[in-house]
Amino acid sequence: MDEFGNILFLDVETVACVPRYELLTERLKVQWARKANFFRLRDETLTDESLFHEKAGIYAEFGKVIVIAIAKFSSNEAGERTLLTQRFAHHDETELLQEFVSVLTKMDQPKVRFCAHNGKEFDYPYLSRRLLINGIRLPESLDMGGKKPWEIPHLDTLELWKFGDYKHYTSLELLATLFDIPTSKNGLDGSKVNETYYRDQDLKKIAEYCVNDVVVVSQLFLRLRGQPLVSPGHIQYT
Repeated sequence: MDEFGNILFLDVETVACVPRYELLTERLKVQWARKANFFRLRDETLTDESLFHEKAGIYAEFGKVIVIAIAKFSSNEAGERTLLTQRFAHHDETELLQEFVSVLTKMDQPKVRFCAHNGKEFDYPYLSRRLLINGIRLPESLDMGGKKPWEIPHLDTLELWKFGDYKHYTSLELLATLFDIPTSKNGLDGSKVNETYYRDQDLKKIAEYCVNDVVVVSQLFLRLRGQPLVSPGHIQYT
């Protein structure tokens, strides 16, 4: 088994919970207006509708998960490190999350350690909140409520790169550039996912983008541990 074989690398893609602001329930419109007031402190011309299209997907209360990509290190018969990837992509969020949890429950839960870029701030809490909203019980590996920071085993490549410095955010793309890690953004970035999903209806493109990111996170983790990258021929896509 690979020395990092118990780490499950993770990336999620999210969008607004509905394609248009007017499709929100009246109760959610009231709550979104309260959230939108925060952004209007900087620009009073912004409307609830325009802000919903731009910002809703990053909040678990107003967004939904459409893609989850995972990756795990393994070894081939020659003892060489490989990277195995798997993706879950679905328009039905409940079905998507159930498929993801089904895979997690087959693993040795106490030993599962997630690793994502900015995962502690975004991926882990977002997934946990959406699971509960969809009426799905949290798997042991995501049930972190009430735990002290040092009791949570999950990793975050952004945190590893900060070395205790909390002054600024460093993007995954910048770190990939610094460490010469190949990427293939296929014309997408996080700001375009909502538009690509609802306007272009291109879930496949978003899924490919998500898988690419989880591969980059995996490779970045290796570089942060002083290890060589996994060669492209040793990366398996499911």
